[in-house]
Amino acid sequence: MSTATLPPAGDWTRGISVKQPHAACLLAGDKTIENRPRDWSWRGWMLLHASLQIDRPALRLPLVAHTIRGRDLPTGAVIGIAHLTGCHQDPDGSPPCGPWAEPGRWHLELMDIQELALPIPARRQLGPWKPTEDLVAQVRQQLPDLRP
Repeated sequence: MSTATLPPAGDWTRGISVKQPHAACLLAGDKTIENRPRDWSWRGWMLLHASLQIDRPALRLPLVAHTIRGRDLPTGAVIGIAHLTGCHQDPDGSPPCGPWAEPGRWHLELMDIQELALPIPARRQLGPWKPTEDLVAQVRQQLPDLRP
């Protein structure tokens, strides 16, 4: 499929802003769950945006510290893309679905996580958002084989 025949960016992709170091953990491939306060019904490709905020207490968590060792922590930029395949919440009283799952939160299930070689500066708020055509074009320059 050529770039000219792609559907508009807002039809097949969304963006999600994630605080560092959690964004770097997603790119490392160890973290495939992103915790959120509410359910997301949308499924598809998500641009991974590292927000300007850094979750400093998380830097001291052993699981996080081990995962990000030696990695850059860019902020204020799109740094990758992932495929959102599901969203669930662990039943009350059950063990978490994995080491990255926070109890009582909704867990976005991410697959096919790909890191961009060069972060693309962008300002966004936490939560889901629709990327511009220009931003998606910049991502596709770095990931030419990406298909919606």
